[in-house]
Amino acid sequence: MAGEAAPMPAPISSSAIRMDADALNAFLTDAFPHAERGSRGYVVSAAPGHVQARMEPNDKALRPGGLISGPTQMGFVDMAAYALVLAHIGPVAMAVTSALNYQFLRPCRPGPITADATMLRLGKRLAVMDVRIWSDDPGKPVGQANVTYAIP
Repeated sequence: MAGEAAPMPAPISSSAIRMDADALNAFLTDAFPHAERGSRGYVVSAAPGHVQARMEPNDKALRPGGLISGPTQMGFVDMAAYALVLAHIGPVAMAVTSALNYQFLRPCRPGPITADATMLRLGKRLAVMDVRIWSDDPGKPVGQANVTYAIP
């Protein structure tokens, strides 16, 4: 009817998700059509306040010394943080990294790696997350990052 206001979208919340793992993986595939399959990793699970992702790096991801390179680790962390933001706000392609502080904790040996991304704060304009990556033992992370995303 004329004069009626459009319904307000539901507020974003860290206690509910708008996209599950399948929806996140489909969105990431569409948003990055030129990425080599598997080069960014994939989302394993999404729950309120948490995303787990997995990556199986190939030989192109290795640095001299046979370790998984720093840029590969940081890119994977960024993908997990992006997926966590999208899980909560929905498919908003222009949510962007505004800060990423990465700590290398242990050598990252070749093989599958897992990221556990946890939402620390989700506001109207910024999301702040902790992301830890590990290879063999979740109790012994190989890297940890604080990541902030700007939400349009």
